[in-house]
Parts: sequence; structure tokens; C-alpha cells
Amino acid sequence: MASVDLDPLLLLRQSISDGSAIIPTTSADTSSSGPPPEASLSQATHLQFTNPTRVSIPIDTPTRFVSNDEPVNLRSIYFAWLNREVAIPEYNASATKLNDELTGTAAVHKFAFVERLDLITWLESASEESEFIKPLAGEKDGAVPGAAGAAKATSKAAVVSASARAGRGTLDPRLAQIYDGERRMGDRNTVLRGIKPTDFSHVRKLAQPFMSRKPSPTATALINNPSLALNPKPARRPDPIILLSPSASSLLRMSNVKSFLEGGRYSPPDHNSAVSMLHVSRTMKEIDPTRPMRFILVEGPEQFKPEYWNRVVAVFTTGQTWQFKNYRWSNPAELFKHTLGIYLGWRGEQAPDAIRAFGHRVMPCSIEKWRDPTAPGAETSRWRDREVVEGIWKAIEGNMRAKGWRKDAAPSSI
Repeated sequence: MASVDLDPLLLLRQSISDGSAIIPTTSADTSSSGPPPEASLSQATHLQFTNPTRVSIPIDTPTRFVSNDEPVNLRSIYFAWLNREVAIPEYNASATKLNDELTGTAAVHKFAFVERLDLITWLESASEESEFIKPLAGEKDGAVPGAAGAAKATSKAAVVSASARAGRGTLDPRLAQIYDGERRMGDRNTVLRGIKPTDFSHVRKLAQPFMSRKPSPTATALINNPSLALNPKPARRPDPIILLSPSASSLLRMSNVKSFLEGGRYSPPDHNSAVSMLHVSRTMKEIDPTRPMRFILVEGPEQFKPEYWNRVVAVFTTGQTWQFKNYRWSNPAELFKHTLGIYLGWRGEQAPDAIRAFGHRVMPCSIEKWRDPTAPGAETSRWRDREVVEGIWKAIEGNMRAKGWRKDAAPSSI
């Protein structure tokens, strides 16, 4: 099997998609017919996959996921997946405990919250790209050397044949005859150069005199205006961030904000929910009418990097100033100069004095009081929720346009 097919990240993603078993074990042996004894992550030396073929990968193998310019090992990736629904403080505590149990130089990497969300989204096949995952060699430059290039270029039937030989022993002679009659397709490397690697390093010396000369007017124009280049690669737009209030008195928490902002219907929050972050999708027609934008929702900035603050587009607040203690701008008056504030309260009740003191920079919104759905007429008042939600999104979109959000870019500062 080609090295591309044994990529740990692709094996893990495929196993999650298929629901096949992923077993931490202390042995690399895959010859037994039954599953191996499962070991704890602190004792395991290999991670055994069962689909599309049984294979064991060393658990400390570096992957293509890069954090702070360092590849993250397979143990850390699998540990993050197992703890995907755990809150950030509990996840960090579990990682610290596992590091204490590990001996030697092995250690579990602690992901930042955006890295963790991006990884989980990619593993769940909800996204086909990730800013933290390096592309495979074949995807990056089309050059998969040697046998790996030939394996990527073979037909689907050849791959089935290889897996059949590995999994069921001798291949059916009639099926082998059919495979031998198929035409093998090649990529540009095998067609133009064959599978023998070619060294072009000498070309650099020949090109050096030309590269040191003054660039032509055309080259200068392309440097000054990259949009003139042929097929420019579009920049990846970062996801905007919405901060929620962690106060127990807040009407919107992580447990009910998704149904409110996406479905336009309010329901009481579940105060026992352990979700620490999630995302909602919304099409901002005045910014990008062709594709929906994904918004990241969190209750606190504990895992923020400095540049994440440029992506904050709204802050939900109850007026309690302790919410802003760990913010970049802890003074509410200064905070709401940089981003939109939103207060959600009950219709017919006056907003707190603190909200009124914040002035026009905080948008007050009111919804109908929650009533028991079994009570007569309880459902008739909930149709107003969507009207409130549309007003909130309109305000967020207007604030984003004013701060410099565009179809393919985010503001460098707010």
C-alpha cells in the first residue's frame, strides 16, 4: 500500500466516517483474526485501524497537523478526538493527567481552542480544508515519488486488487485476468519522466543571473497587483467569532444559542451542558452572497491568541462587568467602541441600568417570556423570535461591513 494510503490523518478520518474500530494497543501485530487487547493511551505503542485493511501505526508518529511550526503526533490527535465534547478546562486537565502518566519524552499536545475546533470539524468530514493541516505531497506539487506515484495513478480496480490480496490471501485467477487487461493510467510525472527521480538543482545556478536582474515592468505590475496573475489562489477567509455571556442569568447560553440564531426559536438554556464552543452558519448577503459564513461561538477568551480579537464581531452581555475581566478591553466603554454589544431580555421588562449606561453601542433586544409549551396559547407568542433574530443578524452584518469584512478577507484590526 502506498505511503499516501497509510497517512495517519486520512486513516483516522476514514475510520470515523465508516464507524470502524480504532484500537490503542501495545503490539504492532495485525495477523490475528480477532481484535487485539485494548490498552490505555499512556501504555499504547500503536494505534490499530481495521478499515479498509487492518494496519497498525506507531502512536507517536508525527502527522501533517502543524501547531506552532511543529507536527502534532497521532496520540495527541486521537486524544483530542476522544475528548471532542469535553469543555476546554476539562480537556486541559485530562491532557495534563495523561502527560503525568507517560514516561520518557512522549507528551500530549494541548490544542488551542481554534485548532481543536478546526481539527474536529475536519475529522468529522464537515470541512475539506484546514489551515493547520499540510497537504499531501501529491496534492501540493503533483510529485509523489517512486512507487507511491505509481500507486496514486493506478485505477480503482488495482487498489481493490491490492486490498483483496492483503485481506483474503490468493486472488481469484479470473479476477486477476480482468485486472491485467485494464489500462493503467499515469500522472504527468510517470508520463513525462517515468518513476525515476530527476535532480534539477543545477537549473538554479543557470537561473541566478536572470533572477538578480531588475524585474521587467510586467513582473513589477504583477508584484504590485497580484490580481493580475493567472489563476490567483483565493485567500482563506477566517471565521468570525461571537462571544456569549457566561453568566447564569443570561437568556442565551451554549446549549440554546444555536437553535435561536439558526432556527429563530428561543428555548430555555440547559445549565448542565458542558459544551465549550460550537459554530453556526449564516449567509451574509451584503458581504458574501455565494457561500455561508461560519461563526465560532464561545463563552470566554481564555484560549485566545492576540490576533483572534480582530475576528470578534459581537459580544452578548447581561451588563455584568466581571464578564469583561479577561477581555482585551476590560472597560465596557472601550470594548464596545471596537465591537457590537447585544443584550437580550424579556419583553415588557426594563433593561438593567448598566446596559442603559453603555449607550447606543449595545443593542437591546426583547423576546416574549418563556411559557410552558403545554399551557394554552404558549406557542402563539414564539413567532416573534425570528423577527428578533433577523434584527440581531442585520446588526452584526452592518458592524462587520463597517469593520472591513469582505468576501475573501477579514479586517487586520478592529
